[in-house]
Amino acid sequence: MTVFNDYSRYYDLLYRDKDYTGEADFVARMIRAHHPSAARVLELGCGTGRHAELLVQRGFALHGVDRSEGMLKEAHGRKSFLSAELAGALEFSSGDVRDVRLGVSFDVVISLFHVMSYQTSNADLDAAFATAAAHLEPGGLFLFDFWYGPAVLAEMPEVRVKRLADTEIEVTRIAEPLIHPEENCVTVNYEIGILNKSDGTYSRFNESHRMRYLFLPEINALCERHGMVPVFSCEWMSGKVPGLGTWSVCTGARVMEQ
Repeated sequence: MTVFNDYSRYYDLLYRDKDYTGEADFVARMIRAHHPSAARVLELGCGTGRHAELLVQRGFALHGVDRSEGMLKEAHGRKSFLSAELAGALEFSSGDVRDVRLGVSFDVVISLFHVMSYQTSNADLDAAFATAAAHLEPGGLFLFDFWYGPAVLAEMPEVRVKRLADTEIEVTRIAEPLIHPEENCVTVNYEIGILNKSDGTYSRFNESHRMRYLFLPEINALCERHGMVPVFSCEWMSGKVPGLGTWSVCTGARVMEQ
């Protein structure tokens, strides 16, 4: 996952059309529906902190963890523009979702933008669930999204091209996926070109992101192994029942009461 150190430079540009506000509204709504008293949230894999910022604005106190120093630098920069009250409810720290232990517990643990699908081995996935469980109070909620296996296999990944620009750079990203059905994984090979508008220089480099698509029975088994009970699984954002056209699914699991 070291690809994210370079990724942070143009991450927000590439995803500026992503509906972060709508996603934060959805997450807040699901939290309040399934844990109405929740106030303290841990985000595993917080990236540049956009979801975290919006959730703090919606009344939660949030601690974000990420292993990319580049991402965390962007997150801390975002925090610096918040009011003192909101900034006081938001923390960021360095850590790996597989083994970070903060020594405190939370009402809710969230992990968004398919962080769980980046845990491509059984050991890594199990470790990430262990991290979530270790930071939750009894009755606490673990909410996460992931690539949904039935939809990935029904639609199959395809080559995509994305072009975006701001006042400083123009970015072209070509994504070429390679599916590994024997491992329930997809390797997405990216070719990225960046034009610097100020001096006309052009750089190009490659990244490879390996993603695991998941199925509800294995999600249920992971939850059970870590003392959690799934309470919902739905299409991301819509809340509909997952189907063969639903690449992104959100699951919420509750820690069993002692």
